[in-house]
Amino acid sequence: MPPKKTAAPKTPKAKAAKPKAATPRKKKAAAAPGSAGIAAAACLTGTPSAALTAACELVERLGGVVAARYREPLGGHWVALAVLPIEKVEATPYQRELSPTHAERLATVIPKVGRFLDPIVAVPSGDGFHSPNGMHRLAAMRRLGAQAITALVVPEPEVAFRILALNTEKAHNLKDKSLEVVRMVRALVADAATRDRPESELQLELEQPGFLTIGVCYEQNGRFSGGAYMPVVSRCEAWSDRPLREVLAEREAHATQLLALDEAVNEAVQRLKDSGFASGYLKPVVVARINPLRFVQAKPGQPVRGDFDAVMTKMLAGAKAFDPSKVKAADIAMAAAMGGGSDE
Repeated sequence: MPPKKTAAPKTPKAKAAKPKAATPRKKKAAAAPGSAGIAAAACLTGTPSAALTAACELVERLGGVVAARYREPLGGHWVALAVLPIEKVEATPYQRELSPTHAERLATVIPKVGRFLDPIVAVPSGDGFHSPNGMHRLAAMRRLGAQAITALVVPEPEVAFRILALNTEKAHNLKDKSLEVVRMVRALVADAATRDRPESELQLELEQPGFLTIGVCYEQNGRFSGGAYMPVVSRCEAWSDRPLREVLAEREAHATQLLALDEAVNEAVQRLKDSGFASGYLKPVVVARINPLRFVQAKPGQPVRGDFDAVMTKMLAGAKAFDPSKVKAADIAMAAAMGGGSDE
C-alpha cells in the first residue's frame, strides 16, 4: 500500500495589529456660572473711553447715528451700536476674496425677513470704517440698494485683525486663508506703528507661520498647488521674534524658492503623464517622494523641523532627478485615497 500523505503543518496566521485608539482630548472645563464678565446693569455704567468718543464723533461726522454706547458684557470694553451710511463702510482690504454666490444668497434671504438683524463689526479707518467680518453682508445690502447698515463700532483698529482670524462667516480653504494672512501682514508692515512688531506676537491673527509663505506664492500664481507643499512648509517655518517687516522679506524669499521648486515639480509631473499616468494627484506623489522630512521621526514633545533653504535645495535636486519608472499605480491610488493636495 502507498504511504499515506502527511498533511503539511498549518502556518499560524499573523494577527492583525489593532490600531491604537486615539487619545481623547480633554475638554476645557466650563467656567462657573456668573464668574466672567460684567453684569447686565454694569454695561451702561462708567464713562465711555476716549477712543470710543472719537469713533462716535466720526460716525456723526459721516452722517451716521449712534444708537447706544455701552460696555460689552464679556471684557467690559466700550463699543457703540451705530447706523452708518453704507458708502462709508468697506471690507478690510486684506481679507479673502468676495464670493458672489454667497453674497447673492444673502441678498435673497435678507428680504424674506424684511429686516437687517445681523450687525457687522466696524472699526475706524481714515475718513470711514472698515469691517473685518461683514464683506458679504455689505455686498448683499448694496445689491438690495440699502442706504445704511447697522454696525457694532469697535474703536480699536487692531481688534480687526483678531476678529478676522476668528471669522467663521464663510469657511476658508488654504488659498483663502493664505491670501488673507499675507494681505494682513502687508497692511501691518505698511503701518509705521506695527511694522516692527514681532511676528510671534501675532500668532492668534496669523494662525500658522507657513500661511505667509504660501500666501506670497498665491499672490504670484493664483493656481499654485499650496496643498501639496503645506506639509513641508509647515515643518520649515516657525514663529519669529524678529520685526514683521524682516519676516515678510524672508518669507518672500522663501516663496521665490518654492515657486522655482514648483516649476521643477511640474516638469516631473509631466514626465509621469508622458509615462502613461493620468490623475489629479500626481503632484502630491512627486512632492512626497522628494520630501527629505517625510520619514524623519519626531522626538517626544518636539515637532520635526527642517531648515527651509536646505530642504528646498534637496527637493529641487530631487525633482530634477525624478524617475517616473519608480512610481507604481498603487502609489497614485494611495495618494488619491488620502486626498492630499490634488494638483487640479
